[in-house]
Amino acid sequence: MFAVLGVVVDALDRAGIAHMVSGSVASARHGEARATQDIDIVIDPTSGQMMTFLSLLGSTDLYVGDGVAALANRSEFNIIDSTTGWKVDLMIRKDRPFSRVEFDRRLPATVGGVAVCIVTPEDSILSKLEWGGPSGSERQMRDVRSLLTVQGDALDRQYLYHWARELGVDELLAAAEVELR
Repeated sequence: MFAVLGVVVDALDRAGIAHMVSGSVASARHGEARATQDIDIVIDPTSGQMMTFLSLLGSTDLYVGDGVAALANRSEFNIIDSTTGWKVDLMIRKDRPFSRVEFDRRLPATVGGVAVCIVTPEDSILSKLEWGGPSGSERQMRDVRSLLTVQGDALDRQYLYHWARELGVDELLAAAEVELR
């Protein structure tokens, strides 16, 4: 898993694309470890940077999805290591206030020996609530409870509650906290 992360992050860095590891890799780093089948990375490229990034990966043994279309649609594409089956989902940063603030708050970290930027614990909680809460995803809610437990008093609660209200996930956050009592 970390070999493909290293290749992708190296290409992102060489192309000058700001990035942030999120998803289960980030929540495991900030909370409790759990198995995952992919690596989620939020990126914020220009079209020129995207073309450079894609050209850097063109000579590798990786399957590379349509990054140009993903950038045009502000959606996502993936990269799959054909030798190991590991998948990296690259999500174009959403163009909304929370996503801009979340991206600006990212932290430097080392994941599996790879220097990356990673989502903060608070933003990991908010993203998991927003993504998995309405669908009733128990896995996402388990990650939220883990983050709340492990991070405890270190969390910036004012920030967390402010954005939970803005994103419409404040009731889900409150329910997760009640379950921990």
